[in-house]
Amino acid sequence: MKDLVLQSIDDDKGFDVQTISLSQQVKDEDSAIHDSSLADYIIIASGTSTMQIKSIATKLKDRLNARGIKDIRIEGLMQSDWVVVDIGDIVVHLFRPEVREFYNIEKMWNMPTPTASHDDLITA
Repeated sequence: MKDLVLQSIDDDKGFDVQTISLSQQVKDEDSAIHDSSLADYIIIASGTSTMQIKSIATKLKDRLNARGIKDIRIEGLMQSDWVVVDIGDIVVHLFRPEVREFYNIEKMWNMPTPTASHDDLITA
């Protein structure tokens, strides 16, 4: 499904596409890696205008629906500065470039995950 999402974004001229695997993001206090309950992947892309972002999101939903994937939620279509397409295992964020730069969510998800033990929290 990830490849279908990436191809759809590419077909509609989305740019600066980044894929973040969340399986490497969740660690427990023993630094064991676990799957994220949020999603398997976050895909972030930019569009040149609100019209293009809206088009990328709606065409993505249409293409996924044609493949039998029906439970897709889209948020932010009204303004289309930042649109989130929740496909379940994949969450797609579509931004106008200046909005993407302002929120910089790539930095949040690409940062090393700090781990703290229970003892560290008690002494803090």
